[in-house]
Amino acid sequence: MQRGFALLLLGLAASPLQAEPAKRIGAPDSPISASVELPAGSHLIYVSGQVPDVINPAAPEGSVDQFGDTEAQTRSVIHKIEGVLKQSGLGLGDVVMMRVFLVAPPAQSRMDFAGMMRGYSASFGTKEQPNKPARSTMQVAGLVREGWLVEIEVTAAKK
Repeated sequence: MQRGFALLLLGLAASPLQAEPAKRIGAPDSPISASVELPAGSHLIYVSGQVPDVINPAAPEGSVDQFGDTEAQTRSVIHKIEGVLKQSGLGLGDVVMMRVFLVAPPAQSRMDFAGMMRGYSASFGTKEQPNKPARSTMQVAGLVREGWLVEIEVTAAKK
């Protein structure tokens, strides 16, 4: 009996529990996951909507030129999200859900989805960072500040 118990303990010690990764389901050529399933006990982080930083302080206050086009704003926002996640020991590869809010650029009736995708694709589904979150993207009438075209909120998880 003692020998069996000792062998059981030895077996557990010899094969430590592996951190189970999130299960991402979706077409390999899709830029997003259709769904992401988290293992029990995952540590969740909810990141509030992040908005772009000023990239041209000389531009008129509240103008798109002050913050950049949709692609530049998307890159800025994702960089900010990366910094927030880093404070909790996570990275962009841990993002499991993303909600993207886009405003149509001035003089356009539709959001610049292609510009957002160029910015997004630089950080997700790459060789360096292959994980892709589940994602929703929607056009909104406006954001809190004039000149902002992009706001992104994420949920990240780590076992």
